[in-house]
Amino acid sequence: MMRKMVWVGLAVFLTTIAVAATAMAADYPNKPIQLIVPYAAGGSTDVLARAVAQVAPKHFPQPLVIVNKAGGGAIPGRLDVVKSRPDGYTLLFGYGSGEDYVVPHQRPIPYDVFKDFEPVCRLSVHSVVLAVPANSPYQTLADLVKAGKSKEMIASVSTKGGIVDITFLLFAQKAGIKLTTVPGAGGADAITSLVGGHVDFGGGHPSEVLPHIKAGRIRGLAVAFEKRDPAVAEVPTFREGGYDIVTAGSVKGIAVPKNTPKEIVSYLEKKFKEIADDPDFQKIMKDIGQPVLYQTAAEYAPWFKATYEQAGSLIKTLGIEIK
Repeated sequence: MMRKMVWVGLAVFLTTIAVAATAMAADYPNKPIQLIVPYAAGGSTDVLARAVAQVAPKHFPQPLVIVNKAGGGAIPGRLDVVKSRPDGYTLLFGYGSGEDYVVPHQRPIPYDVFKDFEPVCRLSVHSVVLAVPANSPYQTLADLVKAGKSKEMIASVSTKGGIVDITFLLFAQKAGIKLTTVPGAGGADAITSLVGGHVDFGGGHPSEVLPHIKAGRIRGLAVAFEKRDPAVAEVPTFREGGYDIVTAGSVKGIAVPKNTPKEIVSYLEKKFKEIADDPDFQKIMKDIGQPVLYQTAAEYAPWFKATYEQAGSLIKTLGIEIK
């Protein structure tokens, strides 16, 4: 009898939760939605988030509010989302960046990128572009490889063990050249070294290199994409240069805490698709050098899982250690 009462009580409890979740989803959204950007203002993720927020009033009945929570290796901002109520009002903007698919292979993090987040969609992917200074004698990737056969190459990267570093080390391995990568204090610092001619090559994401390519300060030689990146369409892929190098770059996805009602996740997925298709948004993205590469939650989840596994394999194969 007691066991039966326990099961009845549990059933009532679960039914109450289900009814409450359905009611919450039906009324959603009835207040502003926070986009947690775990980086400082002005970075590529922040710029993209503000582009989304600018166009959002045409598609959302409530405003999207950007909240920058920088510092701590971008971990605290993510942790805030994990700990937030799963009600659709706190979103992680930038889910799928290096902190999600590279860092977990290098050091412990206080959450699980798969178990603690529910993907909503992918908006963009920022490829890795290899470039040389404008006055460099290397006009093509082949020129660079030829020179690298007879001398050690030096390349600037944003951070040690980051995806730009991984991509360049993978290139050196496949091309059979000796390479030393020099990490800077971030993407801007790495580009400054490149523009100044202090390294043989360097690079970063299109939003970082595009202004300098347009100004004639650097020259793009290859992009680590399956096909040419629309943001830097004039730069050939590594595959075009004879090297099968495709890495994810910096992925710009959106996620919510686990256990967010499916109806809310579906609603957000639909609304962000509307924004991705909006001509005004697409123009902004073109201007800032970020391609629109939307994926639904069902498409993004397996793609991101494969990206995560590729990063772990490359880190092991290349012998990258973070001390």
